[in-house]
Amino acid sequence: MSWTQWFIFLLIIQIIHGLGTWKLYVKAGRKAWEAFVPIYNAVILMKIISRPWWWIILMFLPIVNLIMIPAVWVETARAYGKDSKLDALLCIVTLGFYLFYLNYIADVSYIEDRKLSPKTTAGEWITSILFAIVAATIVHTYFFQPFVIPSSSLEKSLLVGDFLIVSKLHYGPRVPMTTVAAPMVHDTIPKLNTKSYLFDDNFEERSTSWKNKFQLPYLRLPGFESVERNDIVVFNQPADTLLDMNVFNPDRNYYKPIDKKTNLVKRCVGIAGDTLEIRNGYVFINGKQNKLPPRAHIQFSYEVTFKRQLQPARIYDILKKYDITDGLGYGSVEGSYRIPAATKEAIAKLKSHPEVASITALKTEKGVDAGIFPRDPNYKWNTDNFGPMWIPKAGATVQLNTENISIYKRAISEYEGHKVVTRGNQILIDDQPATSYTFNQDYYWMMGDNRHNSIDSRYWGFVPYDHIFGKPVFIWMSIDGILGGSNDVKIRWDRVFTTVSGSGERTSYIIPFIILILGLVFFNKWRKKKKAKS
Repeated sequence: MSWTQWFIFLLIIQIIHGLGTWKLYVKAGRKAWEAFVPIYNAVILMKIISRPWWWIILMFLPIVNLIMIPAVWVETARAYGKDSKLDALLCIVTLGFYLFYLNYIADVSYIEDRKLSPKTTAGEWITSILFAIVAATIVHTYFFQPFVIPSSSLEKSLLVGDFLIVSKLHYGPRVPMTTVAAPMVHDTIPKLNTKSYLFDDNFEERSTSWKNKFQLPYLRLPGFESVERNDIVVFNQPADTLLDMNVFNPDRNYYKPIDKKTNLVKRCVGIAGDTLEIRNGYVFINGKQNKLPPRAHIQFSYEVTFKRQLQPARIYDILKKYDITDGLGYGSVEGSYRIPAATKEAIAKLKSHPEVASITALKTEKGVDAGIFPRDPNYKWNTDNFGPMWIPKAGATVQLNTENISIYKRAISEYEGHKVVTRGNQILIDDQPATSYTFNQDYYWMMGDNRHNSIDSRYWGFVPYDHIFGKPVFIWMSIDGILGGSNDVKIRWDRVFTTVSGSGERTSYIIPFIILILGLVFFNKWRKKKKAKS
């Protein structure tokens, strides 16, 4: 729905509210017209039901309002003496239309000084749980969100099993676009294996627009920094992978709303306006090699040949000694063992091992990879040699021709909503001949540090700004083996309570945190004792 459609929808809701409650307003000593004035009617209603003004804000927050609006229905009924469990149930199952019955048929009177607390212990528990969910949803949606590293694309920088706190304040909180959804749940409700949000069953998977009628247009609140080059970023995958995030199919898009697409974490190696090129696996920005921060560790694939036949367990022990652990178990090729991922420093140390005969880097020097963006045979690009290519920037204009249209067509059509057609040497945008295009938003280039084990922008192209939702800032827990089915599960204590970014060695803040918590506990006890004595 567009902003205009939402405005009309909300106006209709206000009229329905006025028609269903104006007599109740009058019985509370207010004027009938006050029930019809948008926003103002909510202010008056909070006074009628003796609830704080900030409930109004919660009623307009997407997802949170799914809890708060029914709560207001129930509280309105209670203000007129209808405070039984049946009354509460009728308010909810009739979507608030039970208030029409109270307004026009039931003989009710306004209770001015009613008791606000629940009458039963069960009611107190339900109230506490609901407001705990509301508070957690607000924090989860607009401030911080937990995230676990599911894959090794940033291995050595972030490890599989790292539990992160993702800040939404850095780049600005993105207001949920999906308005009818379960709180604090992403795409699927755990255990139930069903969608966590309201969606239209009658849509085409290749449609260029999401057909959920209750989608909000994209809106982002102000942040305090922009996405910078080399930031680790959490975002929604532009070309979602449907049911399995390990099976990439770039032609299956838009089966989900943007904010319900698969969450990914990668490093932003190219920002809007950059000219990016990959040479032998290394990124060059505007002609200069990209310098990564100290904690970043690029990995490539290698083939190691041993001087004699070794058992797999012995190979594993040798490689683990040099911190080469990612993806081991790929097997051997004609007596040689393939190392899926290792840093240059680890390989240099491995070469000196007495049982190693030779090590060869597995990089694609030449040739075209058909699965690489933009999937155009005119571009002889692959995972290790790519570009140069300009990354779109908001307000910047690119000159279009039949050679580069394959690079920018997806951004113009799928992310900015235009119809793009090529007929011979002519390019049509929205059925009008076009030789240039001015972009509406910034785009970014996301890649994994694990160069040969990462599905990233090299496969699906640019990441639009509206797909970005946060910046990882803190590792609160790190468990080795938790996602790999290993029997050897252990906590990486050196990573617990450490920052994601920063220079120098990683430092754990778990001891200061424990001291702080204990200090607060003892201070609170001391304060209570002092208060009791006084």
